Amino acid sequence: ASANAVHKPVIGSVNDKGKSVNQNQKNEIFVDILERLNVIFNSSGYIVNSTIDGCIQMKSYLAGNPELRLALNEDLIIGKENAPANAYGRVVLDDVSFHDCVNLTEFEHGRTLSFYPPDGEFVVLNYRLTGDYRTPFRIFPAVEETGPRSFEITVTVRAEMEPSHFGANVVVELPLHHCTSTATCNMLSSKNVGSPAAEFVAADKKVLWSMKKFPGETEQTLKVKVSLEKACTSQIRREIGPINMNFEIPMFNVSNLNVRYLRIAENMPGYS
Repeated sequence: ASANAVHKPVIGSVNDKGKSVNQNQKNEIFVDILERLNVIFNSSGYIVNSTIDGCIQMKSYLAGNPELRLALNEDLIIGKENAPANAYGRVVLDDVSFHDCVNLTEFEHGRTLSFYPPDGEFVVLNYRLTGDYRTPFRIFPAVEETGPRSFEITVTVRAEMEPSHFGANVVVELPLHHCTSTATCNMLSSKNVGSPAAEFVAADKKVLWSMKKFPGETEQTLKVKVSLEKACTSQIRREIGPINMNFEIPMFNVSNLNVRYLRIAENMPGYS
């Protein structure tokens, strides 16, 4: 999931020798916190397993190659074995790896990184988090037999994040049994959901349900009426799914890792 996008432009007017250049030329650097969530829910909607793989990514277009200082959460904990009993509310990462350019002298006590950024795009650090965290979405499936060769699947997706956030480019994939002959979709969407669409892809025996925008603190429901080529059995029911969901949430991250500040480390002409 594309998460918290922290754009930090640093404007300057120096060239690679520290001399003035055209004032209209901008020296900029952009910082993004990107997180990929891997969550397994059981049929009751409860979390079985969950991990976050994240990174802090930067794009640097700075002249003069200035040293930068990037500060993370002051109370950040690395390694669950280092977390105290009263660590509630603090960010606890399982492990972290840093780019070769990063100086960690101040990281242990101040959670501050210093480095000379290479040109273009690079990853400052990668991190991983496992265990309990509040997922931005929860999925609740149900299957009801409606005839000897038919059943209805109901999939309800609930957005758990605040209403100020929304899921973008949401796609829910529901694999069906290979003996499915037809499937019809009926969406029960709430207000403000963007461009909802659902279709049965016969060649792949699956349903694709998409929404351009999924507002926080709302629920969306899809009902799928499925007809089979043979009688429905418990084995066929067990082979439905698993449901997969892909999405992006702009300006939001689940781990609560954040960039406190990004600064030029030294006084350099043309930068502020």
